[in-house]
Amino acid sequence: MLASPVSDPALPAGWAAEVKWDGWRALFSVDAGHLVLRSRRGTDLAPSFPEVCAGAVQLPDATALDGELVVWESDRLAFERLQGRLQRRGVGAARLAAEWPAHFVAFDLLHLAGTDTTGWPYRRRRVALERLFAEQALTAPWVLCPSTTDPATVQEWLANWTAVGVEGVVYKRLAGVYEPSVRGWRKYKIRETEDAIVGAVTGSPAAPRTLLLGRYDTRRRLRYIGRSTTLPQTAGRAVAGLLTPAGDHPWTGWTFAAGWGSRESLHVTLVVPELVVEVDVDVARDGAGRWRHPARWHRPRPDLTPADTPTFEPGPGG
Repeated sequence: MLASPVSDPALPAGWAAEVKWDGWRALFSVDAGHLVLRSRRGTDLAPSFPEVCAGAVQLPDATALDGELVVWESDRLAFERLQGRLQRRGVGAARLAAEWPAHFVAFDLLHLAGTDTTGWPYRRRRVALERLFAEQALTAPWVLCPSTTDPATVQEWLANWTAVGVEGVVYKRLAGVYEPSVRGWRKYKIRETEDAIVGAVTGSPAAPRTLLLGRYDTRRRLRYIGRSTTLPQTAGRAVAGLLTPAGDHPWTGWTFAAGWGSRESLHVTLVVPELVVEVDVDVARDGAGRWRHPARWHRPRPDLTPADTPTFEPGPGG
């Protein structure tokens, strides 16, 4: 079952809220000893996550869960530790499982001991899921996703849980059944307005398509922090008049990936890093502290200088 984005974080009457995790959506089932762990797109994840499959012994037979695979590092969610797991099998997968064990955060119950629960309303599925955790005394890799009908709790999550990498909240109608492929849930992702320096563009300085953004660190090195989404035409024209192609540049010789985790390189043009722009970003970060998802264009800030932008704060992998 899928969720549609909403811009209002208020918890609607008759709905429950759950934490939105920064991980991989996955379905897990065990039936007569046959284990299935697959992604939303149907990718077989079982060989890559032996630590999760080993946890099947804790579940009743003929049980299926919907949830999120996550990895913790230094008391925060580390999405980058999930990257590369798909290419690991056997000894390699076991080594990563021991070094960076994944957890399965269960947020829905699809089958329970042979009973199809998808036609049950959410409130009944939730009670059954909580009872499953309690009666089976489930431990790692299984984690029960928090759920609430209290608006104050939702606000507390949004205010304080972003520090550990939580992306937002998902809303589920208490009377709603589980409908595969239907966007019957809602999701609210936390977004922040940020200032950054334009260091390069795709397209050309006269007709930029996207902006490659940076910030200076404490040693006055210009660090790449992320890329914008495709600029609206009006924004491209406005920015073009404020960009100057660069000769000498701190990013000379660098290559930039077309997307987070992609091996495809972008063709970019370096520009003098003097224009500050305001963008809208979510809270997802990689291990180096960069924005993992493209930033949405907001406006140019010719009134600011690069010295006015926040200092780049590297993450554990930066």
